[in-house]
Order: sequence, then C-alpha cells, then structure tokens
Amino acid sequence: MASSRGGGSQQVIRTGDMEKMSLDQLKAVKEQADIEVNLLQDSLNNIRAATGRLENASAALHDLSLRPQGKKMLVPLTASLYVPGTLDDADKVLVDIGTGYFVEKTMAEGKDYCERKINLLKSNFDQLIEVASKKKTLADEAGLILQAKLKQSSPSS
Repeated sequence: MASSRGGGSQQVIRTGDMEKMSLDQLKAVKEQADIEVNLLQDSLNNIRAATGRLENASAALHDLSLRPQGKKMLVPLTASLYVPGTLDDADKVLVDIGTGYFVEKTMAEGKDYCERKINLLKSNFDQLIEVASKKKTLADEAGLILQAKLKQSSPSS
C-alpha cells in the first residue's frame, strides 16, 4: 500500500526539469521529498518491528510444539502480566489476526501463518527500500541544484 503512494508525481521530476525551476519550487520539491523519505523510514521501522514480533511468535510456536502435554508454564496475558497454566493441547493454538480477533488453528497452520506474514512483510520492506532510495536521490539532487542556484545568485547581487 505504501509503495503505491511512493510513486507520486514528483517521482517523474528529472534533473533537467529541476534546473528550470525557481528557488521556491526547488525548496518545495526538496522539502516534500525529505518529508516522504522520513515517512518511508518510519514505515520501514514499523515493518522491521512487526517482522521481529512475528519471528518471535514463530519461535514460540516451535518451542511450544516441543513441550509435553500437562507441562506447567507461565501464560502471558499482557506484555508484563503472566499467570500460571498447564499445557492442555499443544496442537491447537490461538492466532491473533489483528484488531483483537483470534482464530484457532493447528500448530502447523499457526507456523504457516507466521511464515506467510513474515514473507509478506519482507517483500513490502524490499519495495519500500527501493522507493525510499529513489526519494532520497530526488531530495539530494534537488538540494544540490538549489545550492548551485543560490551560489549563482549570491555573487551577482
């Protein structure tokens, strides 16, 4: 979804076009590109964090599948609250599919769900890296052209 936003109208601006722009237009292009780069960087950080959480969940599922039935353990209710529990059936797990909805799945289905989500996030991450690097290049080019125009205008005044 974020990658479709990244291909905005400024992406087609070429260096030759920027050289014809006024100082105010160049400043606006650079500021907009910098804002977009920062937003894309935030999205990349969020994807990285979500991937880490899913990898932890996948590892927890693997660890859970190795435990015997009847094993005593601590069950997390929140990030900091755990209650004692007993493992009843390690083949059935509840998977958080978002916005407070949970689905009961088998252990294999739960692992598969985590792996599919991890692969999707990694694919999105790669696409966002590409868009962010293009936006960064655009911002850098606009900055260089802006500096050159400012140098040209300052000696003449």
